[in-house]
Amino acid sequence: MIWLKKQFQPVDNAPLVLFRIVFGFLIFAESFGAIMTGWVRRVFIEPEFTFTLIGFNWLQPPDDNYSMYIYFGLMATCGIGVMLGLYYRASLATFTLLWTCVYWMQKSSYNNHYYFLILLCLFMLVVPAHAYASLDAKRKNAVISTTCPRWCINIFIFQMWIVYTFAAIHKFYPGWVSGEFIAMNFASKTDYWLIGNALGQEWLQKAVVYGGIVFDGLIVYFLLFKKTRVPAFIISIVFHLFNSFVFQIGIFPYLMIGLAVFFFEPESVRRIFFKSKPIVNYDEFPLPKLGSRSLATCFVMIVYFSFQFYLPLRHHLYKGDVFYTEEGHRLAWRMMLRYKSGNVKYNITSSDSTWVVKPRDFLTRKQSSAMPGKPDMVWQFAQYLDKKYKKEGFGDVEVRAEGYARLNGEPIYKLVDETVDLSAIRWQSLKHADWILTPDK
Repeated sequence: MIWLKKQFQPVDNAPLVLFRIVFGFLIFAESFGAIMTGWVRRVFIEPEFTFTLIGFNWLQPPDDNYSMYIYFGLMATCGIGVMLGLYYRASLATFTLLWTCVYWMQKSSYNNHYYFLILLCLFMLVVPAHAYASLDAKRKNAVISTTCPRWCINIFIFQMWIVYTFAAIHKFYPGWVSGEFIAMNFASKTDYWLIGNALGQEWLQKAVVYGGIVFDGLIVYFLLFKKTRVPAFIISIVFHLFNSFVFQIGIFPYLMIGLAVFFFEPESVRRIFFKSKPIVNYDEFPLPKLGSRSLATCFVMIVYFSFQFYLPLRHHLYKGDVFYTEEGHRLAWRMMLRYKSGNVKYNITSSDSTWVVKPRDFLTRKQSSAMPGKPDMVWQFAQYLDKKYKKEGFGDVEVRAEGYARLNGEPIYKLVDETVDLSAIRWQSLKHADWILTPDK
C-alpha cells in the first residue's frame, strides 16, 4: 500500500511542464508538415475512396480540394495552444478528436505511431501539464501549481515500457532476426547522403537487427537507473535520430526522445529549464490517504494498462500466423517488421454479365500498393464495389477476389479464397475469417 500511496504524493511537475511544451510543438509540426509535404493531398484529397476503420465508412474526407487543409491547419493551431498552455484542455481535446478521426479515416498510411500519439493525447488530457509556465496559469484567478501527483509522471514511463518491450518481443521472428527485412529496406536507401554506402553493408544491417532488439528490450531499464541514465539518454538520441533519418517516420523519434524527460529527477529538470521555478520541499508532503477518488483513478489505470497488454497479445487468439492474416496486427507495436507485396483483382458477377475490376482503376498508387497482403482492405474494397454497382443499377452483384501476396522475400501465396462472395460476408473483428488464406508450411 505504501507504493500505491506514493503514486499520489506530490512531486515537482517540471518534467510534465517541459514535455507539454515539446509535445505541443511536435503535434504542430506533425499537422503543419502533413500539409507542406503533400501528405494531406496524397492521402485525403486525391483518393476517390479511403479505407477507414471498419464500421466507420461514413468517415470519408470531403469531396472538395481544401477542407482537409483547413482541418489540418486547425490541428496545427491546437498544437500551438498546447505548447503555450493557451486554452490548454480545449486545444488538446480538439486536437485529440481531430487526430483520432484522421487515424480512423484512412489505413493506407497506417502507422503504429499515429495510434501512440492518441494515447499520449489522452494522458496529457488528464494530467495538469498547464498548471505552470503557461498562458493559462497567468490568467486572473488561475490555479497555479508547482507539483503534480507522482502517477502523472509514472504513467508515461509505464506506457513507454509497454511500447519498447513488445517492439522487442515481436522482433524475435525469422524475417527480422535473419536481417531479411532490414536488407530489403536498406536496399532502396543506398543513395542516401553520407550513410548510403554503409546501409548496403552487411555489418551495419546486422548491427541494426540485433541493436534494435537490445535497445528496445533494455533502454527503459537503463534510463530508470541513475548511473546509466545519461549514457542511455545519449544512446537513445543517436538511435532515434538514425531512425528518423533512415526510416522517415515523422515525429515519433522525437516524441520518444522528449518522453525521456520523465526518467530524470524533477529537480534536475527544474534547475536546467525552469531556474525561476520555486524549489519543491518534499518533506512537506506526507504520504496521502487513499480516498474514493484515488481508488477510482487506480481502477481506471488498471483497466487501461490491462487493455494495453491484451492488444499486443491478442493475435494468439486467432487461427493462423498474424504475419499473413494481419488479424491482431494493428495496435500491437509490431513496428517495421515486414514487407508485403502482391496483386489483387476482383471478379464481379451480376444477373446477366461478368467482368473484372483492377483496384488500380479506382485507387491511388499508394492505396493499391498497400492493399495486397491486408485482407481487411481487400474485404473493404469488395464492399465498396458492391455498393457502387448497386447504385449504378446492376442490382445484387457478387464480388470475388483473386489475390496473391508475398511476405518479405518468401514465395508468393494465395491471399484469399476466390470462391467466396466477399460482398455477402460480414467482418468479424474478434474471430478468424476462414476466407483468409495462409501458405502451407
